[in-house]
Amino acid sequence: MDRIEQALMGVLELGGPVVVVLLLTSVVTAALVLYKLWQYRAAGVGRHIELSHALEAWDRGDETLALRHLAKSRSYLAPVIEMAVDGGPGELSERTDAEAEERFSQLERGLSALDMVAQLAPLLGLFGTVLGMIEAFQKLQTAGSSVDPSLLAGGIWVALLTTAAGLAVAMPTSLILTWFEARMHRERVFANRALRTVFAPGQEVLREASPVMQPVAHGA
Repeated sequence: MDRIEQALMGVLELGGPVVVVLLLTSVVTAALVLYKLWQYRAAGVGRHIELSHALEAWDRGDETLALRHLAKSRSYLAPVIEMAVDGGPGELSERTDAEAEERFSQLERGLSALDMVAQLAPLLGLFGTVLGMIEAFQKLQTAGSSVDPSLLAGGIWVALLTTAAGLAVAMPTSLILTWFEARMHRERVFANRALRTVFAPGQEVLREASPVMQPVAHGA
């Protein structure tokens, strides 16, 4: 515990309180990213092999095989597809869309925090730089005629450190956030196609389900 306090005090003396805030923010951000990765893996995000096989079988009209693949799926969308399979189009379509959106909202929870870190970290670093420059010029003014150039250079170096720290936090956070958002976009596209497939299967299935129209004979 003493070592952690000494490290924080060293960072505080070197870059000021802004660098300490950015350091703590980076720790919380890393924990959130690890949690989201675990959540996506546990929910089966992007792993819809059995679900895709079930949709293909359903599109061909093979309900038995579709239900068999659906039972094997561990995807978070499997209960939604099962609800759509057990029901039908119409009002249930809106219900299944709402259920899918609820699952998406759970997976997207926390992404707004990453977006906030990606946007505010550079501004926070710039704020620390401005404070450091103000302090450096105050020291330069206090020195009067006996100006030491190294004093000004050292103050500027410490001030720019906060900008570098802010960018170091913001850039990887922005990159990871973009990856998460791209994954969720693909999930929405897959879910929309899956539900539309269940409610409107292939044309061959529709022809088999509809009565055959016999040609009308003209004359007797």
